[in-house]
Amino acid sequence: QVQLWESGPGLVKPPQTLSLTCTVSGDSITSSVKTCSWIRQSPGKGLEWMGAIAYDGSTHYSPSLKSRFSISRDTSKNQFSLHLSSVTQAETDIYLCAASGPGGYNYWGQGTQVNVSS
Repeated sequence: QVQLWESGPGLVKPPQTLSLTCTVSGDSITSSVKTCSWIRQSPGKGLEWMGAIAYDGSTHYSPSLKSRFSISRDTSKNQFSLHLSSVTQAETDIYLCAASGPGGYNYWGQGTQVNVSS
């Protein structure tokens, strides 16, 4: 059974850098044709795709975040992480990680609440 869970600080001060980690169990993040993504959710804006890292290590970022956002991974720990610099209070959201692939392969973490406040 594939499971994902997010971890990281629940509170970040602006304009610090937010870093969150997604740990995957039950499958390797480098196996098959798989994409690992970060998404955030806020009550007023719905779901926003932030970016993804593919099984081969290639990355793709939302144009609106590209200058401040990056994804890294630690294959030895089967983890991938987001790094978002210069955060603002408006980026107080629930941050979720997901793994997707062909054949209906689609798993999500439960999400972690991040508050941006001074």
